Amino acid sequence: MPSQKSGYRKVVATVVAALSLSAFSATAQTNLVPTLSLNDAKQVAFLRNWDLLAAQKDVDQATAQRWVAKEFPNPTLSLSTTKISTDRGNGTSLGNGFGDRSYDSIVAVNQLFEIGGKRTHRKESAAAGEAAAKARFAEARRQLDLAVTRAYVSALLAGENSRILRESAQSLRKEAGIAEVRFKAGDISAADKAQIEIAAERLEIDAESAEATAQAARLAVEILLGEKSPGGHWAPGDSLEGLAGTPIMTSQESPGALRPDLVAAEAAARKASADLSLQKSLRYPDPSLFVQYEHEPADKPSTVGVGISIPLPLWNHNRGGIAGADAAREQAEFQVNKLRAQISAEISSAELAYADATSRFDRYHGKIQPRSEEIRKTVSFAYSKGGASLLDLLAAERSHNEARLATTQAEADAVVARTTLQNARSFPSPPKP
Repeated sequence: MPSQKSGYRKVVATVVAALSLSAFSATAQTNLVPTLSLNDAKQVAFLRNWDLLAAQKDVDQATAQRWVAKEFPNPTLSLSTTKISTDRGNGTSLGNGFGDRSYDSIVAVNQLFEIGGKRTHRKESAAAGEAAAKARFAEARRQLDLAVTRAYVSALLAGENSRILRESAQSLRKEAGIAEVRFKAGDISAADKAQIEIAAERLEIDAESAEATAQAARLAVEILLGEKSPGGHWAPGDSLEGLAGTPIMTSQESPGALRPDLVAAEAAARKASADLSLQKSLRYPDPSLFVQYEHEPADKPSTVGVGISIPLPLWNHNRGGIAGADAAREQAEFQVNKLRAQISAEISSAELAYADATSRFDRYHGKIQPRSEEIRKTVSFAYSKGGASLLDLLAAERSHNEARLATTQAEADAVVARTTLQNARSFPSPPKP
């Protein structure tokens, strides 16, 4: 779809210029980490993703096939000269010039005429093939929209997990400072002090592992964006909490236009039906008409002739081609019916997943995490005053850390579930106006 492709270029021209991942390394000179929002990442992917570019070429090929289907067969020109003597000259009473000799020279033009609706059926098949290719391009874009969201959210989640683990480690380091004071005062043992330090060290190791995961996730995003040399040297410009808090619009609460994969399947079924009609029309032989001019001096120097040739359908009635095309048509219709059922099930499943994800997000974000934070602060204060044991402190820290990690996971699940539901209902991210 050239018009849509050019529209994408206009949409993301400024984004590519400002956020081109190939230019990310240049920003290192200013010690600034470039940021990339989810929406901008999608727009860049819509322009540069390798699979989407390949899908566009499928559309170009289908368009070319439609042009081919519209063309008439070319006429055939034949030239021949016979009756050339090998023993003596071919001169006649007219003379011995080339045009006066007794050569039998023929110029003929043959033109094939397709009958039985072959050309019509071929054009219908090509038009359906082009529609299917365009729908597959739209489906590739829909799938890319979801893939970029998942990869971007994975990068966000891993980064948030790393931040949470580092903050938890820093919190325990502070508790270790308090433990140092209490140890010198003789309130706790050296073993209690060491346990806090060990717990902080383990959290720092987990944070480093989460950062490595985040780096790998950023590389995955760059691959989807068509970056030739992925480096992962960028930071997400969105937050999980902000993305998770975006509700589905009212206009997206019910299925919209037909899903592109269903449109592609229906177009493939139409193409198979046209191919069947074409195979049936091949039973009718196509005549070839010809017109010829013959020059044979001297008694009959110039004559013209017309004729027709047509294959005799005595043995081959194209039964095999018709049977194969009929089977392909039935198969395409089965695929359409199967896909309709799958889409219905996919939407229902996505609705359940979205309801569950948003419910968990609301509970973790509104109740569980605030309560765990309050408990942690209370136990930490009590421990500093000697009113809580080391076991109580570590349990509160661990519980709060788990609650924060679970909250970020719920946020990520909510974002992915919302995008999955929107895509299932055929509401992918639209290009910017």
